[in-house]
Amino acid sequence: MNKTVVITGASRGIGKAIALKYAKAGNYNIVITCHNNSAMLNEVKEAIQSYGCNCITYTGSLSDSSNVKELHSLALSAFGNIDILINNAGVSYIGLLTDMSDDDWNTVLGTNLNSAFYCCREFARTMLHNHSGSIINISSVWGNSGASCEVAYSASKGAINSFTKALAKELAPSGISVNAVACGLIDTDMNRCFDESELNSLYEEIPCGRAGKPSEVAELVFSVSEQTNYMTGQIITIDGGWT
Repeated sequence: MNKTVVITGASRGIGKAIALKYAKAGNYNIVITCHNNSAMLNEVKEAIQSYGCNCITYTGSLSDSSNVKELHSLALSAFGNIDILINNAGVSYIGLLTDMSDDDWNTVLGTNLNSAFYCCREFARTMLHNHSGSIINISSVWGNSGASCEVAYSASKGAINSFTKALAKELAPSGISVNAVACGLIDTDMNRCFDESELNSLYEEIPCGRAGKPSEVAELVFSVSEQTNYMTGQIITIDGGWT
């Protein structure tokens, strides 16, 4: 029987790469979500289906708990079970904290942290019933060390790391693993804000001398989800030796 994986923020970048990795594995039902770009999400769905996998999509903000409940019901109705949840949806904000509006702060924390809370709360209920499951939260190296001019983003990812460790302890007796993958500089649209000279400066700081590929993150995420549930509560870094 196929397992079911739910991947949030999967219309592009890391989320898309993760979805395609599971599609290539061939024995998964796949649920993908995005905030508002249904057209791009449907393109990912078509690519997934080209591998012979069943796929459904959901468009809506997961910082709204009612949308997460709707997503959960949709996934269960389609596939009857949830085995893996990957909380990838995220946004960044680059700028001085003193220039940040309330709305900007709430958007970053809502998308990066609240959505993970809502999804874990909802989908963990199904996993608890089954006494099995894997939750993987996509984090960042800035959640460990913080980044100047990315205070809200760093705070949200630091919270995700603590959230991961705490929830892992809570769910481990029920056979559910909870881990996080902390990404360094990855070649995604989120980092298109940097010009060529800024990127080259960053590459000089990274021992591997380059940005990571979304596909490399996807390989790691897939591997983590395939591990024994004895591996839990871990923040696994993929950053080319940067931090």
